[in-house]
Amino acid sequence: MGRLARKGASTAKLRTLSILLSLLVPAHPARSPDCGGILTPSGLSYLAEVSKAHAEAVLRQDLVAPTAPDLILSSQKSSRNRVTSVTVAALSLSLVPDAGLRLSIDVDLGVTPAPRRLPPRHSSTTKVMRLSILADFHVEMNPEGNLELVTSACKPTVEEVQSTEERESKSSSSETDKEINVDKICLEVSKLLLSPNERLMSLTAPFPVTASCQVQYVPLAAPMISEQGITISLQTTFQVAGMAIPLPISPVPFSMPEPVSSSPSHLTLAFSEHFYTSLFFALEIAGDFNMTIPSPLTTATLAQKITQMGSLFPEEQPVVLQAVFRSSPRVVLEEGKAALKLFLTVHIGTGAPAFQSFLSVNMDMSAGLVLSVASTRMMISAAVTEDVELSLAASDVGPVPADLLEELFLPPVREAVPAQMNAVLSEGVFLPHISGFTYTDVNIVIHKDYVLVPCNLELQAVAGEQSTVA
Repeated sequence: MGRLARKGASTAKLRTLSILLSLLVPAHPARSPDCGGILTPSGLSYLAEVSKAHAEAVLRQDLVAPTAPDLILSSQKSSRNRVTSVTVAALSLSLVPDAGLRLSIDVDLGVTPAPRRLPPRHSSTTKVMRLSILADFHVEMNPEGNLELVTSACKPTVEEVQSTEERESKSSSSETDKEINVDKICLEVSKLLLSPNERLMSLTAPFPVTASCQVQYVPLAAPMISEQGITISLQTTFQVAGMAIPLPISPVPFSMPEPVSSSPSHLTLAFSEHFYTSLFFALEIAGDFNMTIPSPLTTATLAQKITQMGSLFPEEQPVVLQAVFRSSPRVVLEEGKAALKLFLTVHIGTGAPAFQSFLSVNMDMSAGLVLSVASTRMMISAAVTEDVELSLAASDVGPVPADLLEELFLPPVREAVPAQMNAVLSEGVFLPHISGFTYTDVNIVIHKDYVLVPCNLELQAVAGEQSTVA
């Protein structure tokens, strides 16, 4: 029995050593994407639509206050125009291929001139001024590795909105001639980027997968902008116990699929086969899939079919199974289906006072994967295992035929393994996303080597938070 105890302890030590070695191996130096997304023109239009309220709130807060900057200057330099109301009449975002984004915004400002000594019929009245701003942005990566919107051009114009009656009785040019404080206006435009850039930073935040495992999506470069949309390539990083782990090298380099110009969806996410394999690799390194499987067997019932059990265990003891991965799980994507390949070693032994293995069996099996999306998480569940191959790995009770191994030990393993995986993945895996938005109208399309997730964006209403360009 001492030898059996040492064998169980040795297995545990080897497992710990393999984890440590995997963490010490230098990460693959080549930075290549394993997932990404394409924001379509319709998605950009949606962002513009939900941004109107935010833009109006920001401009009203900054321009209506008594200490607000003087944006509309009168030709009378001594007078000061005060903005008393702000209404965003129109806001649009458009793509500038190979360059960036163009913001077009029309704002109606209620402007009241400073009090002056005028005849009664020329008493101070509020005028409506149409402020039109055309601004260009580009997206760049800052030194911290986050994406950032930067203003590259800003051109404001202003004109007075007058009724027919007002035009007929137009005041003298000295009262209506206005010029724009360009620097102040473009500073206000740059303030509209504050919230979007905060949201863009949230894209690279680490998200929990399990208590010991986190996932983080890292942009590899500034997005590519074309007529079809904005394409961003991401590399996934997994952390186990706070340490980034080196991922297996993808056998097939992944590149984002060509965007479909006719797509009605706001966004299309793409995930490579390597992304899913890396996820299961990280969870396996974290030990989340290791499991102890209860069994109805005892040493006495096994002795009825394996004769040497009787001499090894004269007293009846319950039998316990421990399953560990001898090689990392692998995900295989084919047209319309996803499969998980598992490479297990199941140690059979007794559990008291400590686990003591007397038999080890290699089991290779596969299970279908079911993919879905809930909010901003991908839900992954494993179906019943199939295509099982068994072989004897080690034995202290002599040779055991494969059919007997299958009869005795396969049923509990086949039931317990997918159940354990589904329990580990029950909370889902966070998808790349920016704070405040969730995914709706989701469709999952599995292709050979990659998965596409066309979906729409939906801004979440949060108390005290306004919508924004993101």
